Amino acid sequence: MDMKNNDDILTSCRRIESKIQELETHRESILDAATKKATTLSEYRKKKAVTVLKLRNKMIPSFEGIVISYPLAVTLVDSIATGICYKELLYRHDAEGSYKGLVTIIDSIKAELNGLQSINKHLE
Repeated sequence: MDMKNNDDILTSCRRIESKIQELETHRESILDAATKKATTLSEYRKKKAVTVLKLRNKMIPSFEGIVISYPLAVTLVDSIATGICYKELLYRHDAEGSYKGLVTIIDSIKAELNGLQSINKHLE
């Protein structure tokens, strides 16, 4: 085996080890991201349910300075409740996007790792 091939194998091994370390880091992060995703979804659904109940019981007089005219059409209650819960919906989508982004990053690192392992096999 020549020195150039030996250097290529060492470089490939270092890159593989680096990708494994990246996967370990992101694996730890995904649990937190999954918990945050679940929590924000739960909080949004709870807040929206309470808001729907309040709207049906005429307990919310206005939203963003606009008076709510009762009785509300049944078809509007869900849309209005969603609007009132906009912050929780934002947090929910943010958490979901972060989780999906992390899964995509992990998939990308795994693909890179597989490629590096294939290259390493050919070098050996």
